[in-house]
Amino acid sequence: MKKNLFKGVAILPIAFALAVTTGCATTEQSQPQVQTATTAESAVVSTPVAEKKVKKNLPTVAILATGGTIAGTGAEGKSTNYKPGQLNVEALAQAAKLQDVAKVHGEQICNINSDDITSEIWLQIANRINKLAKDPAISGFVITHGTDTLDETAYFLNLALKTDKPVVVTGSMRPATAISADGPLNLHQSVALASNPAAKGKGVMAVISDRIYGARDVRKISTFNVNAFSSGDYGSMGYVIDDNVLFYSQPVKKHTVNTEFNVSNLKTLPKVAVLYFNVDTDGSVIDYYAQKGYKGIVIAGAGSGEYSVSWKEAIARHPEMIVVRSTRVGTGYVAASDDYDIANVLRCDDLQPQKAAVLLRLALTKTSKKAEIQKIFDKY
Repeated sequence: MKKNLFKGVAILPIAFALAVTTGCATTEQSQPQVQTATTAESAVVSTPVAEKKVKKNLPTVAILATGGTIAGTGAEGKSTNYKPGQLNVEALAQAAKLQDVAKVHGEQICNINSDDITSEIWLQIANRINKLAKDPAISGFVITHGTDTLDETAYFLNLALKTDKPVVVTGSMRPATAISADGPLNLHQSVALASNPAAKGKGVMAVISDRIYGARDVRKISTFNVNAFSSGDYGSMGYVIDDNVLFYSQPVKKHTVNTEFNVSNLKTLPKVAVLYFNVDTDGSVIDYYAQKGYKGIVIAGAGSGEYSVSWKEAIARHPEMIVVRSTRVGTGYVAASDDYDIANVLRCDDLQPQKAAVLLRLALTKTSKKAEIQKIFDKY
């Protein structure tokens, strides 16, 4: 029998609403004993939580949990070879000691490895936040997420959400059972940020190891270090120290309420693949994705988004498919080129390849015209 990971931890004085979803399945271990109540829109299960005296007049933050390492468990004390998505939102909130920070409304969107996140789950999260944001009692939002694809989810939400309330994505590099697990502190700091009025209007943010990152530029840079994220050339937006929020910069690109994207009626997104160019890779890989019905590809090219003659010839065979030049180099801008920016090819600006794919998928919901999509990349 597994040990009780949070024995003795103070239970939050709130009732969690754990949303039952069809986007992905939760494990039996992560499901509490609950009473169910069915609404016209979805089945919602609620579990009462024991009472403990807390500060009055605290802001309310909604935590939407999706699984990942932050909800993972494994051999006691070890930080590798664990199973992600084993603990539910209630357990995460208990461990983060939030009773003096905010009142919490928790929902379990799914409980999976973030490598299994899909665009359908993105849409589910976005639509749920857009709906909850209309409630004046909710001050902000936190999404707990695996770190592998956290940057993609954050950027999608940065483009798709229609609220200026703070939205923070967080995760951890160590499972809950590891020595010095980083999940509870990251979640605590994320809730502190989401409940802070100074965070309003700054777009979607990520909080990892005391630092605040903007969704557009955040990327994972380490496979094991707890300080695993960066914003490349631009640095972090600020810090969260204990419960104190310190901002030193903010995004200048359009986001959230100022974007043209509306995902409320979408069931999925157009298919886009990221192709990594390397020496001797045959251009027929582009033919493969065209035949599979992909509407666009992003090429993680060499240098300033460049690739071989073989790839150029393959692109020319598929004028119906939008191709975005990005770079496999960690930082830098993809410059205009008369040799490459022809026909159906455009540039990503300075977005990482995976971020360029997110933006292209949303752009394709608006238009398939190259010139208009290029304007979208220049704008966001």
